Amino acid sequence: MRGKIPSFWVAAAAAMLLTGCFTAQIHPTVRERNMSLLPGDLEAHGIAFITPSAATGQEEEKQAVALVFAETLSEERKFIRVLPLAQTLGVINKAGLADAYKRMYYDYRDTGLFERNVLREIGKATGTRYLAQIKVQGFGQSAKERFGAFGFRIVETKTASVRLFFQIWDSQEGTVAWEATQELHYSYDTFKESQLTMPRAAELAAQDLIAKLPRAPENTDAAQKLAEPRMNAPQTLSLDADQRR
Repeated sequence: MRGKIPSFWVAAAAAMLLTGCFTAQIHPTVRERNMSLLPGDLEAHGIAFITPSAATGQEEEKQAVALVFAETLSEERKFIRVLPLAQTLGVINKAGLADAYKRMYYDYRDTGLFERNVLREIGKATGTRYLAQIKVQGFGQSAKERFGAFGFRIVETKTASVRLFFQIWDSQEGTVAWEATQELHYSYDTFKESQLTMPRAAELAAQDLIAKLPRAPENTDAAQKLAEPRMNAPQTLSLDADQRR
């Protein structure tokens, strides 16, 4: 029997599974402020994602977070025309706006402002009025042994936290139309080695933030009429399960 886990511990682990000890615990905190975004505006005018910003150490996560947000918004709000970051960047480059776009972001780091004329040109090039920008303010992971015996790690409690700031800019007015902060803490018990990834945490945060956005009338015909440009626009690319995790 040496080197084997006693049947008592196997039974105990099985009991933990049956009693629901492995249910994930999610604690989101969302603060939002609406300056000018009305119900139906996003459906009528569409939204394009521009380059996110990130705190030091999170730069590599920026594009993944933007992709997750665009995909989640497309899934949750089907009548909104959504341009993901890659498509927006392609349009900007094709329109000859690359240098102006770089300067706009350089100034943004110091001022927190996007230059109005550049926003307007981006809106015209993308065919959308609203531009979405995400700030990745922080992301962390940890793991702690919860249940073990005789040198075997049976169960670990893994946690992840993410802080995001999400703004929607009105490209015609050069103003922030809507903004929100999201701090999400996620914990779960598992036998597995893998951690909760940043894209998965961002997806959970995106679902909460998108649920707060003003929504067009529930009447389907009205929503479709508002979203006619969305129906004729190219479809955004899907994000498969492996990419999210």
